[in-house]
Amino acid sequence: MVSGSRRARSVHKFAICLLLALASAQAALAVSSFSPQRRVGYTTGDQWEPALAADGHGHIYILFPQYGAVSDCPACTAPTMALQVSNDNGLSWQAPHALVASSTGQFDPQIVVDPVDRQTVYVSWLQNNKHDVMVARSQDFGASWYLAIAEHSRDNEDADKPVLAVHGPDIYVGFNHDENFLVATSHDYAQNFASVTVNPNAGPGWSLAGGATVDATGDVYFSWTAYARQELNTRPVSVYVSRSADAGRTWNTVLLDVSSAPPGCGAQGCEAEFLGAQIALTSDAAGTVYALWNAGTTHGGPERIYFSSSTTAGASWSAKADVSTADDQVEHGFPAITAGAAGDVRIAWMDTRYHAVPNQPLWNVFHRSSSNGGATWSAETQLSGPARGYDYILPEGFKFPFGDYFSMAIDNLGNTHVVWGEGSNYKSPGSIWYARGR
Repeated sequence: MVSGSRRARSVHKFAICLLLALASAQAALAVSSFSPQRRVGYTTGDQWEPALAADGHGHIYILFPQYGAVSDCPACTAPTMALQVSNDNGLSWQAPHALVASSTGQFDPQIVVDPVDRQTVYVSWLQNNKHDVMVARSQDFGASWYLAIAEHSRDNEDADKPVLAVHGPDIYVGFNHDENFLVATSHDYAQNFASVTVNPNAGPGWSLAGGATVDATGDVYFSWTAYARQELNTRPVSVYVSRSADAGRTWNTVLLDVSSAPPGCGAQGCEAEFLGAQIALTSDAAGTVYALWNAGTTHGGPERIYFSSSTTAGASWSAKADVSTADDQVEHGFPAITAGAAGDVRIAWMDTRYHAVPNQPLWNVFHRSSSNGGATWSAETQLSGPARGYDYILPEGFKFPFGDYFSMAIDNLGNTHVVWGEGSNYKSPGSIWYARGR
């Protein structure tokens, strides 16, 4: 039996070692030029899976699903798609409000600004019990919206996670029906859409959208992953990028990577693919395409964050590069990426490098940037931090990512804006948080 004094000395020694380890690890991080995290969205209920966009006039937009009552929409059924806008590049925020009333719930938000005029805002989400893929357009900074149905399921099939890319009159929204990955295309500013199946020969399973971009020449790209229908804990996951050079009529697909089976997260109330391979995509002003994804090498083991780029319109890609400095036992996931001028690419992800106590990892959000297309990177900056009044946020990190993805963008002054979700577990409670910086 260990005496009380020996046990106390052991606990004290562990605490000192933990503090020294944290201090050493955090010393390797860049001195943050980002603002402390602040909660955005409603202050009641749960908010997760936020999407973010920035225009050329100082507006920052956050679109998110609100689980709970919405005062300005008594007829809305949770979750309600809500919008929050800043008119001064994130220094202050208007109150959030319901985007469009719906009695069937609204899911999986996406929001982008047209890079041609840097003003027109497009959003996408699912509603009608996830049978309708919605797209809306605003030309007055989110004050009013024109709505369209990009895809209506005629076979009573659910859609999943629309991903949006725009360029002038060309609007592309990718989504899946089980194993099929589809892209609905409009060439008249989201008034009329037609859908094409990108992977018509897919086997049984799920194809989950990741990211999308239109390059400087007008070619459009979507990134997505393919999961087996059964035995998710033992089957590998394929990571793809598809490109269309003819305005979405035909597609060429490249296998970018193959990940091991995802880590389990049943104890957190989520399905296996929640922590599995996911891929984000963007392009810069010169047309270079960038991908950021998480993948593993051991079934059920921890996954890493990888980066690759293409200067050949997706025909070839640079060797994948591990962009995290955390050790190889740290779980990584939830990639986010954005790009601006030629070579300006910025990335973020979540990982579990810090622990409150042994075997209880906590999550944090990390950021890096590159001015030369990913040839070299800035030091890592930790964006997430402590916040009072939330039992799922500890000094070392938050208990679990809240939502399947998060988002980032570059504003008209060159600042980076990031929004993400933190929670107790997959189910709730949880909230969304925001930071801005360089």
